[in-house]
Amino acid sequence: MKLIPIAFALQLALAAQAGYAAELFSLSDVRLSPSPFLDAQNTDLKYILELEPDKLLAPFLREAGLSKKDGSYGNWESSGLDGHLGGHYLSALALMYASTGDPEVLKRLNYFVAELKRCQEANANGYIGGIPGGKDVWNAIAQGKLQADNFSVNGKWVPWYNLHKVYAGLYDAWRLGGNADAKAMLVSLSDWALELSTHLTPEQMQQMLRSEHGGMNEVFAQVAEMTGDKKYLALAIKFSHQAILKPLEEGRDQLTGLHANTQIPKVIGFKRIGDMTGDPKWQQAAQFFWQTVRDHRTVAIGGNSVKEHFHDDKDYSSMVQETEGPETCNTYNMLKLTELLFQGDQKGSYGDYYERALYNHILSSQRPDTGGFVYFTPMRPNHYRVYSQVDKGMWCCVGSGIESHAKYGEFIYAHEGDALFVNLFIPSTLNWKAKGIQLRQETRFPDEDRTSITLESGGRFTMKVRYPEWVARGTLTIRVNGKAVKVDAKPGSYAAIAREWKAGDKVEIQLPMKTRLEQMPDKSNYYAVLHGPIVLAAKTQPFASEKLNYFADDSRMGHIAQGPVCPLEAAPLFVNDSKAFLDKFKPVPGQPLTFRAPGLVQGPGAESTRFIPFFRLHDSRYMMYWQQTTPANLAVMRAANARAESERLALDAITVDQVAPGEQQPESDHFFKGEGADAGINKGRHWRHAKAWFSYELNDKEGAAKTLRLSFSRADAGRKFDIVVNGELLETVILGRDAADEIYTRDFAIPAGHPGQPRKLTVKFVAHPGSMAGGLYGLRLLR
Repeated sequence: MKLIPIAFALQLALAAQAGYAAELFSLSDVRLSPSPFLDAQNTDLKYILELEPDKLLAPFLREAGLSKKDGSYGNWESSGLDGHLGGHYLSALALMYASTGDPEVLKRLNYFVAELKRCQEANANGYIGGIPGGKDVWNAIAQGKLQADNFSVNGKWVPWYNLHKVYAGLYDAWRLGGNADAKAMLVSLSDWALELSTHLTPEQMQQMLRSEHGGMNEVFAQVAEMTGDKKYLALAIKFSHQAILKPLEEGRDQLTGLHANTQIPKVIGFKRIGDMTGDPKWQQAAQFFWQTVRDHRTVAIGGNSVKEHFHDDKDYSSMVQETEGPETCNTYNMLKLTELLFQGDQKGSYGDYYERALYNHILSSQRPDTGGFVYFTPMRPNHYRVYSQVDKGMWCCVGSGIESHAKYGEFIYAHEGDALFVNLFIPSTLNWKAKGIQLRQETRFPDEDRTSITLESGGRFTMKVRYPEWVARGTLTIRVNGKAVKVDAKPGSYAAIAREWKAGDKVEIQLPMKTRLEQMPDKSNYYAVLHGPIVLAAKTQPFASEKLNYFADDSRMGHIAQGPVCPLEAAPLFVNDSKAFLDKFKPVPGQPLTFRAPGLVQGPGAESTRFIPFFRLHDSRYMMYWQQTTPANLAVMRAANARAESERLALDAITVDQVAPGEQQPESDHFFKGEGADAGINKGRHWRHAKAWFSYELNDKEGAAKTLRLSFSRADAGRKFDIVVNGELLETVILGRDAADEIYTRDFAIPAGHPGQPRKLTVKFVAHPGSMAGGLYGLRLLR
């Protein structure tokens, strides 16, 4: 390995000192005590140990030309994203080992690294990956032969995103698991990427970065910090997507329509690079992104996006209408960004967001006892979630899920000089080794509005307790050994206690919690109920005899809760003569954080409605966002809801399958292929077109489909292309300019199937010479 350039190492140290004013404690310094978080960690541990390492290793061994010890898992692990879960698994093992010290976890980590090392040695060029046919793809890129789309590079499904999980896994295996081989392998893998990218022009690099690539810029920045070699920092900058960075540097929100989780890891990388170089523009870009997403694009649980994309921040109607609400991966990455921002600037707002998202989205996303992870959390009234199973559902949110529930100790405490930050009120112990200080936090929060911290060894330091934004000004109280301490802090900051601490000293903190309403960010007539930072929701059962399957199957779209959609006009709502009805929420005796609201809720099951923490609500339809009206306006509102939804629900009822062209997951779930293809956004609508052709594979599970309904734009008038179904020409289309609407639909009859017999339909759009196929704005297969 190269010697560390002394000047650059010093530069890194100074930049890091400037960029990271506070540090988070290592997970090995924090241990969880009994609480919902410890329960979730234990459930995650069981799930991780049930995963078969050799199944996860199979794609890597296959691509290295080595004999597999077991077959691959199915689902995403066998349909193009092969190996991505293996990278997440390695990170999860490292995090879980640091959090628990479990020797079996370390044994698995070391075994997994050793097997990947065999793969790297067999590849003989530093590469490690499970991407099917990856070698040919990378060889073509090295020769400058490059075609990139929103989610593909040279026809492969987000290959850099896939590899990023391996990079991150190796980094975590070294950083948290102490595996020296992982460090050497990570450096070799980084050298492989460095060599590969030297053959690409800056324009080609930026073209390639259109495709989702995870946090490649972040991991190269980490390698630069790890080795002290500036070539990796240059590589990190090279892997930074300028089309996203530039608007953020200028304080412009151009996020509407973008695939949300593609952008968040890029911004994490911007922040790391900004901290390492001392470039304030990169740091400010990350802060602006976080503030924009938190303030304007986030719902009550701390999540964001609909159908994986940032919608119009002034119109949240799709958040209520669609069943594919906030994606768990987004919040996993938003919390990583929040940690980085906090380290540079200890604002209470970072802790407030972290707490909100951790309790209400991350903690709620794992099924208790059996385990299993949620992909989408619908905000739509009366819908529900589905969970992965350990041998089924190899989605991205399973990968980030096995990580998230292994690192709950990460943000509870932080330190800066002689200051100790208490960010979260979670039962735990801390060993501050550098100061020789141990302490214990005991609480039943959020079931009670207090916490206590007991010093098990002494020393001089300043304890800084977060004053949450949900605690009213002047109401937070602190006592040290029973004596009141003056609190000058205000909500959104930290209350400081500086003293010489002794073993046995006890700090008691009172955090009064109130019930309040929080309106949908676009100020539409939808409200969430919160008690303190906790989102309250209600179980519902609109269909008395309904039996839903809450476990996802192994299909490509199994992560979506595809059961019947309940009409909005049938959803329960708040009915009162005014909006001043918070006094109607009454605690249920003996049931912490459980409330009734007599006379407020109207609709099916109104009298039995109980408001409970969303993180405790599982295996049920639910209400989280409620409309509010007066008794006089109730019938009018229900009629308006019915009118607004009637056409949409009628169309959904006759839809057999559908694709949202230009949107990553719907296209990949329908096995998109293309040549000369491109995608974009027009007035908030995604489109797909191609100079040559593109295609999708549709499912007609009952052989009932008779019509192909396609959406086009008047702006593409004159384009000529063929529609081909299963290799047969269906129709030659010339797009017209005389449609009444800018976006319009056309129906095409397709050959009938055999009733009751499933079939697959490959629908291909082929451009005529000198023209384009598309743009296609929508595709539905109808009965």
